[in-house]
This record gives sequence, structure tokens and C-alpha cells, in this order.
Amino acid sequence: MDAHDIEHRFAFRAASRQEKRDEHTSARQSCRALADHLNELLPDGREKRLAITKLEEVLFWANAALARA
Repeated sequence: MDAHDIEHRFAFRAASRQEKRDEHTSARQSCRALADHLNELLPDGREKRLAITKLEEVLFWANAALARA
């Protein structure tokens, strides 16, 4: 992996346009809505905790995709 790739992966990218901030908000709201639904639907336990954790990962990668675009 070269230095440019490392920089690309770890550089901070502030959402400079309102449109970009709105996209981040939309992704966050969608993931939150699904998290709320799963929290009500699924029984407590390891699988539920993993499902919510993976949903956090979805939000992370969605935000990364939006920021890096």
C-alpha cells in the first residue's frame, strides 16, 4: 500500500456542501430507522447485538463512500 492510499483512507473530509451534509444525514436516518425496527423485532441476544453492530458498520462505510466521492 502506498502513502497516497494511506492518506486517502485516513484523511479528514468535512462535508463542505449542504447537499453532502444532507446525504450523510439521510444515510444516518435510514440506518437509525432500521436499527429501531430490528431492536423491536429481534429477541435480545448475541445475534441481535451483532446485527446492530453490523448496521453501525453499514453507516460507517456509507459515510466513507460519501466523504471519499
